[in-house]
Amino acid sequence: MSELLITHIGELVTAKGEKPIAPLDVRLEVLKDAAIYVEDGRIVDIGPSEELSKKYREKFTLDVDGRVVIPGFVDPHTHLVYAGCRHEEFLMKLKGASYTEILKRGGGINSTVRSTRAALLDELIELAERRAKEMLAAGTTTIEVKSGYGLDYENEKKILLAARELERKVPQDIVITFLGAHTVPFDYRERREEYIELLKSRMLPDFRSLAEFADIFVEDGAFSPEEARKILKVAKEYGYGIKVHADQLHDLGGGGLAAEFHAISAEHLDFVSDESLEKMAEAGTIGVLLPTSTFFLRVKGSPPVEKFRKYGVPIALATDHNPGTSPYYSMQSAMVMGVFEFGLTPEEAFIAATLNAAFAINRGNISGSIEPGKKADLLILDTHSWVHLFYEPDRNPVEFVIKNGNIVYERGA
Repeated sequence: MSELLITHIGELVTAKGEKPIAPLDVRLEVLKDAAIYVEDGRIVDIGPSEELSKKYREKFTLDVDGRVVIPGFVDPHTHLVYAGCRHEEFLMKLKGASYTEILKRGGGINSTVRSTRAALLDELIELAERRAKEMLAAGTTTIEVKSGYGLDYENEKKILLAARELERKVPQDIVITFLGAHTVPFDYRERREEYIELLKSRMLPDFRSLAEFADIFVEDGAFSPEEARKILKVAKEYGYGIKVHADQLHDLGGGGLAAEFHAISAEHLDFVSDESLEKMAEAGTIGVLLPTSTFFLRVKGSPPVEKFRKYGVPIALATDHNPGTSPYYSMQSAMVMGVFEFGLTPEEAFIAATLNAAFAINRGNISGSIEPGKKADLLILDTHSWVHLFYEPDRNPVEFVIKNGNIVYERGA
């Protein structure tokens, strides 16, 4: 039996709840001079430091000397497995090139697809492992990983296998999503229906053992709502949890479509409508917002946060880590941009990066908050208040990361 007592916590900060928290219900619990007792990777007891020090006096003790302890961050939307880089495309964008011009020069998603198809499985695993460790140093203890840069049978399978192997390489929990419906690939441009049939008849049935969720990008240039319904119907039949890339650049009713299939989440939502938000609230679909992507793309506009509050749609945040539109690793960055760019309160952003993010990948019962019975996924911050996550937005305060009760990262070690 492994045991750990963490004492003299200056602030223990967490949300609590058995379901996703709607914006107007957001509350943080802040305990001063607190302690946490952990056995076999799970939180057993929380209370005043002096009281727990006496109760568990023979246990291995970590005295954090007034530092802040919060739940490990949960990143519920990433594209972590890919090869290649798009920095040259980035420079072209800054000089005014349109996405169409970039595509004509071989850039865009097709560039990443070509690089990923050319990479060996071991190379993809190594690249993803490096990225996951970057995220660990920034405090992320659970990561959702989507496929979507293979866009044919063999290469989508290769990405999913790389994500599976990543689970054995890094301390984080990895949650896998099949996103073969990211877009119609360049080599199927004249055979669109053939690719959709490949998704429905082979990929979705064959990859169910490799992925927990199925996702689809509903957008101009990707898949129409009508095409999405056909694909999602098959995904549902095979038992996938449903996620939808929705309303990122245009209002195509993607949020409402996600609700129609009782998706666990609809993601992006920069241009989501009132009608879709109302449907999402009724269906219990979480809105995963991606402020680093919106910022990097320089999208004019942002999700209508006031309407999320009005309709009671729970909000989660994610990095959307990918090489083309959001090469970010830090959930702190997503939180800061959520506050400064989207108008979230710090409390809303905190919960969106922890408890609600965990619920957005069906992990809210075991992760995302500091409560007895949950995994001991904890961050020890080298600061005296959780507010410094926003007050010092370019400083990473993570000094220790504890995963399943074990210290898996120490700054400088």
